[in-house]
Formats: sequence, C-alpha cells, structure tokens
Amino acid sequence: QVQLVESGGGLVQAGGSLRLSCTASGLTFSSFYMGWFRQAPGKEREFVTGISRSGGSTYYADSGKGRFAISRNNAKNTVYLQMNSLNAEDTAVYYCAASNWVGPKRLEEYDYWGQGTQVTVSS
Repeated sequence: QVQLVESGGGLVQAGGSLRLSCTASGLTFSSFYMGWFRQAPGKEREFVTGISRSGGSTYYADSGKGRFAISRNNAKNTVYLQMNSLNAEDTAVYYCAASNWVGPKRLEEYDYWGQGTQVTVSS
C-alpha cells in the first residue's frame, strides 16, 4: 500500500520560513517524479513545484520561484519543500504527490497523493 505522509506545516508570520517533508512508503521512491501542490480555501489545487527522479531537474510555478526550493533524498524516501519569504497568499493545504510521468505539472498526471499539511501565514 502506497503512503505519502507530509509533515512540517504550521502557523508562521509573514516573511518567515517553513520546511515541509513528505515521506513515502510502499513504492520505489526513486522511480517516481515528485511534486508539491497546494489548495487554498475556495480555490482549485495548483501545482507548486516538482523534482525529477534523480533530483537533477526541478520546476517551479511562478508563485514559488525565488522563494521555494524542492529537494529529495532517495535514500530516505523523502521529498522536501523549503519555503522562504512566506506571505498570506501562501496559506493553503500543501500536498505531495508521486507520478510515473515525465515532468508532470497537472493533477491528473499524478498517481499517488498525501493527505496534506496545513500552512497558515499570518500577516
């Protein structure tokens, strides 16, 4: 059974930082492209960033460019999202997801999802 478990969310002041983690089990982690999505209240889930199987390639949506950094440790079956200079617009539930596709950015291209972790940025 595949499980993706996110952690690291919480309440942070505007301008602060958080590091999210997502640990996978039940799959060959290094064989999957990993992504982070987020869903704010009343909005659709949106792509934030993704990382290739080896970690050598990353892609960021405009919302996170220059502020967010994705990384992975295949030995620990874990993907990370470092978020800096947070603002109120970053408030959302953050989800990690695993994909068999190459460079996926759409929800339907992801095969497995975590339950999400809440990030709240106070202004």
